[in-house]
Amino acid sequence: MNEAQTSVLMVHKIGLHARPSVKLTKLAKGFTSKVELAVAAEGPWIDAKSIVKVMAAKAPQDTVLHFRASGDDAENAVRALADLVTRDFDEDREDASHG
Repeated sequence: MNEAQTSVLMVHKIGLHARPSVKLTKLAKGFTSKVELAVAAEGPWIDAKSIVKVMAAKAPQDTVLHFRASGDDAENAVRALADLVTRDFDEDREDASHG
């Protein structure tokens, strides 16, 4: 079984609120691997496929999000989730229309 882990700084101005949480869990559910998220390197680790648990993390702006996965597509899963966070959950395009 493959395992992968990465960390990425979340700069989203509102933090991990509803819309980014939905995008993150939807992406995580697309992988067969077990995918987990933590707001601290030592944990606690939560199921990144659970919208309730991800939203409960209440990660504010400038939090380092830690992702880990285990399974056949673990490396692709952590890479895709880190890319989503790096792209600011693809909300920069939506914000551009407001300002």
